[in-house]
Parts: sequence; structure tokens; C-alpha cells
Amino acid sequence: MYVAVKGGERAIDNAHAWLAEERRGDPEVAELDVAQIREQLALAVNRVMTEGSLYDPDLAALAIKQSRGDLIEAIFLIRAYRTTLPRIGHSRPVETGVMACDRRVSATFKDVPGGQVLGATFDYTHRLLDFKLMAEGEVPEAAKADPRQEPTPHVTSFLNKEGLIQSEAQGEVSGEQTPPDLTREPLELPANRALRLQALTRGDEGFILSMAYSTQRGYGNSHAFVGELRIGRVAVEMDIPELGFAIEIGEVELTECETVNKFAGSKVEPPQFTRGYGLTFGQTERKAISMALVDRSLRSKELGVEVSNSPAHDEEFVLYHCDNIQATGFLEHIKLPHYVDFQSEMELVRKMRAEIAAGQAQDSAQEAAQ
Repeated sequence: MYVAVKGGERAIDNAHAWLAEERRGDPEVAELDVAQIREQLALAVNRVMTEGSLYDPDLAALAIKQSRGDLIEAIFLIRAYRTTLPRIGHSRPVETGVMACDRRVSATFKDVPGGQVLGATFDYTHRLLDFKLMAEGEVPEAAKADPRQEPTPHVTSFLNKEGLIQSEAQGEVSGEQTPPDLTREPLELPANRALRLQALTRGDEGFILSMAYSTQRGYGNSHAFVGELRIGRVAVEMDIPELGFAIEIGEVELTECETVNKFAGSKVEPPQFTRGYGLTFGQTERKAISMALVDRSLRSKELGVEVSNSPAHDEEFVLYHCDNIQATGFLEHIKLPHYVDFQSEMELVRKMRAEIAAGQAQDSAQEAAQ
């Protein structure tokens, strides 16, 4: 046993060395540095920060490099690192209404204060491979506008003026002032909306996208409009007890999405629109829109809407299966040694086969005797 253990240690050390060699790749090719990943693979960096629950583009880029581009492994690295950081305080809720928007579009109103700002988007590209990128030539510089600095009101505020959209204060299942922290406390059901939104933000983008898509295909009975999608930077403020007031400690880039869904009303509420909400780090549009669709689907029960057996309506199914780190751990653990378990299963199967064979032999003997 001792020899086997020592041999296993050597094999693991060699596997780590081989991994480092494979990560580096051909030494004749220039090595990627963290700054290149941060600047040129920004959408991957943004996803790692969002699902890793840590806003730090440099560390996210480092995690992507270390993981050889495996974003789930990078998210795991970021979450693991996050647990080592001290918690020195809490920031105030960010004010997205004063966001300096680089991109802001609405699918519900053509003309909105602040205008439609397309920003940098794949929405209108032809999805053809650009072989000029292989030539490593200079990219033509675009004519850029400065981000809108003055407050940009949310599109849903126009519906609020007529009372056509449900107030965010209504329909909540909890009146807690301070929401629970999913990064420090395990998920418990039933979850209030604040906790659900945390889980969806940290959830795997592909899973949340699939759940959102299912609602659009009829497994959620809810047709949504993108009331507004905005991307930009907001200030982060923190209350300093010694000073007696809040100070700005930095800024973060966020993607915010509000969807608008028709609501037929109930015995106590008139017909109106309801909202779905998504908020993520960086430019992560697909995730934010998907999150908003699933958020609205999970609100169905508290809104008094008929709930079907659709997966996106099932809070336990969605929240317990959306986390890619938990899913990866449970899935990949089966490739680790299970020698003892398998031996016991094999002995059980052998015993069952022997009993069946013995029974068949006995039946054959009885038939021959008759």
C-alpha cells in the first residue's frame, strides 16, 4: 500500500508538470500575458467575474490563463480565492439610474430619453470568419462617443407613470432589509427573490440560457419584451463609520436588463405588466437577459400566476442545478478512484448471477425429473 501511495504521488506530480507544459503550449509561440487576456478576451473575463462573484479583471484573466481557457475551472479558481479575502464592510446598493452608459437599447420604446446607444455589439455582424484577424493587422479605429454622464432614467419608469407596471415593492416574499449572502450561507428553500437573483447571477450561463429559452418555447407561458438593456460603469460607495458619511471606493462595469411581461391581473391587482431582472458584471448581455427571463418565471407563484410543470417554474430544480461549480464537482468526482465501491458492486452482481444460475439449474432438474 505504501509503495502504491508513493507511486500515486509521483504520478500526480508528473501530471501537474505535464499540465503546466500543455498550458504553455509551443514555446516557439509567444506566451499570452494577463493583460492580453484582460483586454482581448474581455467577454470571457466578464463571465468569470460574474459567476465567480468577484470583480477583478486581472485575477479573472489570470484564472483563465491558469485554466487553459476552461471558464468553469477559472470560475472555480476565483471562488476559491475569494474565500481567502477578509470582509471589511458592505457597499451601498449601486444606483444604475446614474450609470455612464456605453450601450443602452430598448425593444419596447423607439424614442427614449438618452436615445438608443448601440455601443459595441455582435448584433449586426454577419457571423463570417474575418481572416484579416489572422494577419494581425491594425484594427481601424471606430468613431466613439463618450459615455452618457447625466442620469439615464430607466425605461420602465415611463410605464410607472401610468401605473401600468407592478411596483417592485409588491409581490416580494420577504421584507428583509439585508438580503442573505449566498457566498457565505448555503442556499435554503423557499428562497426570496434577492436570494434567487444571487443564485441566477452565479449560475452557469448555458444553464440559465437553456431555462430562459424554454420559457420562450412555451414551457413557461410568459412572453417577455426587453424593456431595457444597459451597459456602463457605476460608482461603488461605502459608508465609513468614522467619517459619518459614504465615500466612493471605485467603480464597476455592469450589465442590467429589465424585461416586461404581460400580467392578466388577479382579484386584488388590475391587469398590468410585471418585470424580470438581471444584473451581471461587465458586458454579459446573454446572461443578463436570460437571468431576467428566469427571474420572472420563478416569480409566477408569488404573482398568483398558474404554475405549470415546466422546469423554469420549479424553484428547486433551477436553483439547485444552475451552479456549474457544484455540478462539475458532482459530475467529475466519478472519474476519481472508486475501486472499493466497484468491487462491492461487482461482487453483488456475481452473487445475483450465481443465484439465478442456481435457480435455473434447479428448475431444469425438476423438469427432467418430471
